[in-house]
Amino acid sequence: MTINFKKSGGLVPAIIQNTHTLQVLMLGYMNEEALEKTRAEGRVTFFSRSKNRLWTKGEISGNYLIVSEIREDCDNDTLLIKALPQGPTCHTGATTCFSEETPKGFIYELEKVIEQRIETKTEGSYTSRLFNSGVNKVAQKVGEEAVELVIEAKDNNIDLFKNEAADLLYHFLILLKTKALKLEDIEGVLKGRHK
Repeated sequence: MTINFKKSGGLVPAIIQNTHTLQVLMLGYMNEEALEKTRAEGRVTFFSRSKNRLWTKGEISGNYLIVSEIREDCDNDTLLIKALPQGPTCHTGATTCFSEETPKGFIYELEKVIEQRIETKTEGSYTSRLFNSGVNKVAQKVGEEAVELVIEAKDNNIDLFKNEAADLLYHFLILLKTKALKLEDIEGVLKGRHK
């Protein structure tokens, strides 16, 4: 690595990104010593401008950032560090310092809503009722929605097709929950096939 610490007065920005979700977690600054310690220990260490010393993220809270990869930008004056957070990254208890709790978009928010409705047994909830009817009923519903999507695919009504696709995806998320799986588990399989 040929990071240029002199260019910016001894400190360079270090952007921390979640290895799996690619969510930006925080921004800190590193001097050469902080980068060396980060490499040596495998935990992200910054140079704290307010404390005027090295500071390992998580040294008090235990919410370390375990390094997966370190990259530098094209100008050799910024670091991108992919890491696995061992708990919330922000001192407020949030996943990220940028108040973006769901980095992957609405589908992951929907997955959380489905989990909440099932776990809290929300009264009158279709989701909760279907989940509680068992895996066979949920699987049957996914099959029905898949057939309806195939039928709509043969027609030219794009709105009906989109609605059936949404129904299939929604019911698929419920089926994943019945198998104690998450969308990330399926992503992992697809990523493994892509290698």
